[in-house]
Amino acid sequence: MNRKRIFPVVIVLALLGAAFYFYGGSSTPKGQPPLVSFSSGDLTPLKGAFNDSASSIRVLVMLSPT
Repeated sequence: MNRKRIFPVVIVLALLGAAFYFYGGSSTPKGQPPLVSFSSGDLTPLKGAFNDSASSIRVLVMLSPT
């Protein structure tokens, strides 16, 4: 294949990968609670879940897009 054919194939694969990443859905293994999204305005569910699991190891990771 020459470069003129490889470039569109790479672009299409990248777009399909991005679509699957954003719209493919998410699921958790059996026995694990479902994923939850938090907003910066209301973190009480996070605080409650964190305090309820005081007897187990807890890890809190905060990621920033910048």
